[in-house]
Amino acid sequence: MSQTNKNSLTIALIAGLIYLPFLGGVHLFDWDEINFAEIAREMVVLDDYLRIHVNFIPFTEKPPLFFWMQALSMEVFGIGEYAARFPNAVCGIVTLVYLYRLGEKLVDTRFGWLWAGAYFGSILPTMYFKSGIMDPWFNLFIFLGIMHLIAYYWRKDDVEGSPFEKQKWKYLVLAGVFTGLGIMLKGPVAYLITGLTLGVYWILKRFRFYINLKEVAIYTLIALAVTGIWYGVETLVHGPQFAIEFTIRQWTIFSTPDAGHRGFPGYHFVVLFVGCFPASIFLIRAHGKLFLEKNSLIDLKKWMIVLFWVVLILFTIVKSKIVHYSSMAYFPITFLAALTIYQMWDAKITWKKWMGTTMVVFVLLFGLVIIAFPWLGMNTEVLKPLFSKDPFALKNLDADINWTGIESIAGILFIGIVMAFLILRKKGLWKRATITLFGGIGVFVFLTIILFIKKIEGYSQNAAIEFYKSKQDCDCYVVPERFKSYGQLFYAQPMPGSNEKRADKEWLKTGDIDKDAFFVAKVNKTDRLENLDDIEFLYEKNGFTFWKRQAVSQP
Repeated sequence: MSQTNKNSLTIALIAGLIYLPFLGGVHLFDWDEINFAEIAREMVVLDDYLRIHVNFIPFTEKPPLFFWMQALSMEVFGIGEYAARFPNAVCGIVTLVYLYRLGEKLVDTRFGWLWAGAYFGSILPTMYFKSGIMDPWFNLFIFLGIMHLIAYYWRKDDVEGSPFEKQKWKYLVLAGVFTGLGIMLKGPVAYLITGLTLGVYWILKRFRFYINLKEVAIYTLIALAVTGIWYGVETLVHGPQFAIEFTIRQWTIFSTPDAGHRGFPGYHFVVLFVGCFPASIFLIRAHGKLFLEKNSLIDLKKWMIVLFWVVLILFTIVKSKIVHYSSMAYFPITFLAALTIYQMWDAKITWKKWMGTTMVVFVLLFGLVIIAFPWLGMNTEVLKPLFSKDPFALKNLDADINWTGIESIAGILFIGIVMAFLILRKKGLWKRATITLFGGIGVFVFLTIILFIKKIEGYSQNAAIEFYKSKQDCDCYVVPERFKSYGQLFYAQPMPGSNEKRADKEWLKTGDIDKDAFFVAKVNKTDRLENLDDIEFLYEKNGFTFWKRQAVSQP
């Protein structure tokens, strides 16, 4: 086995040890995780992999590729949290191995380790590989598409230092295939991000057509051919409904703060700085002068800076502000971070005092918050005055969560890792410093997920999900009242064949229902239920109230 393959296997094993365990240790989170898992569950239940359904009603907000992955996982592991999150754990392994091999090809083995390590050792990238959202695979497909376009351009122009040796057309074809897979996974934003990146780079090249219009057309047609595997068949079989409603939905997300997902203009700047710590510190330094010798590396740095800013500006413009929208930027951030560390390691550029100061301030601020969190959990009376105007959040704090204090070890570890890195770096021990920083942060994220996420979920949604699960064997309706949720579907697990009016909430509350209906409402939004004459209040728990309305007519 070659050294490259040995290192790839080592990275895959390390990634597997972090990403694969405990995927099912906590309930899926509303909305996206549960929404996606429910779509996959209904694919399995209906044995229908062509059409997407939610509550067994056609759903037109997402294409099917990620749901196919989840459905396959559910066929193997059974319907549950582990199966819903397993595809992203696989994506994490594939991503780190790919970054290592690409980095080794572009520069050398050390750079390959640095790039994979920077991705592994940044906070949000590791967290997302243990989630059930589609963005990790979506981002990987976009990045693969862009990298193969770059490879095509380098082969075409014989860029000095290019490691790509295959026939140039193979890279163009693969670029189209990967972009097409991205469109099949989440929609045309995959093509939009790629197109904007190509366009900005074209401007920087002073409008020189480094890839001509004919080549762009071929790439586009290949991407469309891949998407046509499903989009085309869906349209032929069921008509244009999906295409029309999906397009409207994408515009809604872009132009309005959809479903309350608002944010300030600098939202994604903060998300990426905090979420990609510590790589984000080195990203800032990478915008300064680096001493690169290969034209290919000089050019790739330019590409990565363009990609970073395209993603950041695009999703700053988008009105809906959700953390994972800007996650495509993780690839250029970690590349630029690895490049900066590589240059510092070789003493080509120097460490700046502001970098150390920023790291210390950040790690102390967040580390102390993590250390204090368990104490606050054991003394919620301290927090309650802060939520006096939010009855639901106030009641959330009444959840019986077993904080032991041992959870604070995560915050202590976080501070210790960064301080150890700074000490080792000052001594010039870059190899040990880098392993300590990125390896340590990766372990820190893994430990934090184990120690904190289940407890946090206990406050936010566990009471409702426990109720949903109690209705799995009940032939009844389970309905969230005045809040959006998919939890009642995935956890109550209704089966197809129910009354066609099952999605009509007014009918469920006042009509001649054929089965008992159970309602879940937040404590501050119960007025409409309280005004019903034939409804029974069951109980209240942690901010949620539970109600029952008996069947009026027999099915």
